[in-house]
Amino acid sequence: MASPPDDEFMEKVADAVELSESEQVPARLKARLYSALVQQQVQTGPLMSLTEINARGHQLCVFEQLVQIAPVGERAKSLNICRVCHARVLAEHLDNPPIYWNGCPYVEFKKS
Repeated sequence: MASPPDDEFMEKVADAVELSESEQVPARLKARLYSALVQQQVQTGPLMSLTEINARGHQLCVFEQLVQIAPVGERAKSLNICRVCHARVLAEHLDNPPIYWNGCPYVEFKKS
């Protein structure tokens, strides 16, 4: 089975980058890459709805939880909520952004 194009691209990038064990990728670079990949994914079709993500056991951030329980259709729940979140902006510009809520991928980047 062939890998999706995104997987192949990421494997090529990972192979091209050589870091020693003491080196870490800056959190803001991780945030920018994540944002770019999600934006590219949005261009190819709708994202999985927050209802589906939650049903599969994945944790949602506080803002995603609000949208998930809001009385809106599944189409609205498939939007990239992170695109308008201040956590994304902070994470893309600071290595240690002041964001702390659970379920936020940008918080995870600053931990690693």
